[in-house]
Amino acid sequence: MNRIINELAKSCTIKPLNEGALLISLGNSIDVGINLFIIELHRRIIAVPFPGLIESVPAYSSLAVYFDTGVVKGIQPNYETAFDVVREHLENILRKIVLADDDTKNQVIEIPVLYDGEDLGFVADRHFLTHEEVIAIHVSVTYRVFMIGFLPGFAYMGSVNKRISTPRRSSPRTFVPGGSVGIAGTQTGIYPQSSPGGWQLIGRTPLRIFDKEKSSPCLLNPGDRVRYYPIDLIEFEKRNEY
Repeated sequence: MNRIINELAKSCTIKPLNEGALLISLGNSIDVGINLFIIELHRRIIAVPFPGLIESVPAYSSLAVYFDTGVVKGIQPNYETAFDVVREHLENILRKIVLADDDTKNQVIEIPVLYDGEDLGFVADRHFLTHEEVIAIHVSVTYRVFMIGFLPGFAYMGSVNKRISTPRRSSPRTFVPGGSVGIAGTQTGIYPQSSPGGWQLIGRTPLRIFDKEKSSPCLLNPGDRVRYYPIDLIEFEKRNEY
């Protein structure tokens, strides 16, 4: 494991995004090991923030770090740019990083879903399955939250069983209701609020996924484990938070 971690650390590229941001990258793939590494790096950065840190944003295989250039330059005035200061700090973290225990031991967050989505029939027909078989396959997997993006609180989760993996719609909808559960390739996700969107909609959850009034507004965060379970219309209406 340590050898793999060292290899990942050495493989990281650190490049500027703009004057006040940089990107640490490990390529462009959906890989649990790489994502574990990225999230652990993110946790270490925010656990002991350097002066001037604004935000650290993990993705599938990269991490964006935003910083106040004036503050950063103030702590190391002899460096040519704030990017140089932050890069050196991150390289020191990368040299010492050790992954925590496998996060499959973490608690599973259960999400109720009413499987009545507009595209449920399309997904079933595409894979020569019944609606019930699509649902059974979708709820049989414990999904990993790889990243948050697109909308506040939108969790990109994977990986969807290949038996129901379905590409995005060729023509996105102009309106998708908040709480809609969708599939896009090997990813599944929940629209935290109403918006345009092109994922295949197979159901909807009554749980509010993002609430800006809460101290922790996102129900789901990178590294979380999620399991869906089916509910009927009566339970959905009883629990509906939208």
